[in-house]
Amino acid sequence: MVKVYKPGKVAIVLQGRQAGKKVVVIKQLDEGTKERPYPHAVVAGIERYPRKVTKRMGAKTLAKRSKVKPFIKTVNYSHLFPTRYQLELEGLKGTVSTDTFKEVTQREDAKKTVKKLLEDRYQQGKNRWFFTPLRVRRSAVPLRCTCILSDLPRFRPVLSASVSVWAYDMGL
Repeated sequence: MVKVYKPGKVAIVLQGRQAGKKVVVIKQLDEGTKERPYPHAVVAGIERYPRKVTKRMGAKTLAKRSKVKPFIKTVNYSHLFPTRYQLELEGLKGTVSTDTFKEVTQREDAKKTVKKLLEDRYQQGKNRWFFTPLRVRRSAVPLRCTCILSDLPRFRPVLSASVSVWAYDMGL
């Protein structure tokens, strides 16, 4: 089997609280562990992305808008979507491990280190795609989902509006 999730690989979380957020794989466990008997990865990602900055803004505003809120997590492979991008963060490998999640203080220290590394990377202007949030169109509902959802009465008013928007966008 081809190993897709190597350290440094950028992926998108598909399920859970951080769904739609970009993460970088720190450590992959293809065989699983005793506690988690499924393939998973230790990842670090961005919970709150930096905001847009312009030339007219002052130094104080730039510093405030350039902040990143990170998270570290263990994620099942089936809840990750790999991308073509790589991110070289050598400092992350020693900072976050499977033992980091056992104590709250270790976890907080690891998050602070990850935050510092990600903000430095953002300030350098490298990996710009990683620091921009995904653009998601929420009004589009695929037609194959409408037949399942239309059976439920509470979805009928929502579906009638969103399906017509989707059909209009697709030129149907």
